[in-house]
Amino acid sequence: MCRLLGYATAGFNLSLNAILGSENVAAFRELSEIHNDGWGVAQLSDPAETPYIRDGGAPTPETGTKIYKSTIAARYDSTFEALANEPARGALWHLRLASSNLPLIMENQHPFYANGLSFIHNGDISDANGRNIVTNRSYPVDHSVLLSTGGRSDTAIFFAVILEYIGFGFPLDEAVAQAVRELRQAYPKSSYNCMIQSEDQLVALRASGREVTSPRVVEIYDEYGRGAQAADYRVMRYRALEDENGAPAGVVVSSSGYEQGDWTDLENDQMIVASNRNGTFRLRSI
Repeated sequence: MCRLLGYATAGFNLSLNAILGSENVAAFRELSEIHNDGWGVAQLSDPAETPYIRDGGAPTPETGTKIYKSTIAARYDSTFEALANEPARGALWHLRLASSNLPLIMENQHPFYANGLSFIHNGDISDANGRNIVTNRSYPVDHSVLLSTGGRSDTAIFFAVILEYIGFGFPLDEAVAQAVRELRQAYPKSSYNCMIQSEDQLVALRASGREVTSPRVVEIYDEYGRGAQAADYRVMRYRALEDENGAPAGVVVSSSGYEQGDWTDLENDQMIVASNRNGTFRLRSI
């Protein structure tokens, strides 16, 4: 049960503060009063050094990847401020509220990273009796792929299923769609809201089995006197980015919880597929 945010630009580096503005960044960060089980970010950027130079180790990268994860709530972690000012060509941001009492350990913090892909998720993949998928020892996931995610949570299993479909040859967006279709056969009411980022693309999906906020989430928000913010808890919205000349420059996608007056709702079972090379994006259903 988390909050997600991701963006892809037209191939140039922009910070989160430049994308959202400092007031909205502060409002997003303040959601960690509730989503206080750690946070993380995965950022892509074009490094200053010339790519592909052989300097004694691996060749210098064409795209730099930076991942930071913490079990400290974002509102108490000063690194959040530094990274919100760090320019990136694309980024995923995640505020965690651990699902089904899963342990607060670094292995379960988002973003997960494997095979050049970073992944974040908002959902609790459980059955009608509240049993999380991690307790289902017979669920048919390739355990070597699961190990590659480094995690032990329902999100790690979700990511592993996506990786399996990529291994079958599906493009990134269709691999996500196929994974959700498979998981829904056993867990139809769970939330699969997620974002995945490669060195070329951002895919952001809204796919919730229950569009109405669960009573437990409302109860948690009420405990903090913020019950009104739970009404659209499963909603994800997006806004096209423009450069200083008003030309298309990418897209930002986010969970709800802070001011998004000029944003557009993603429909349920709809995803954005965006390039972090040229900023173009499209919508598709799963």
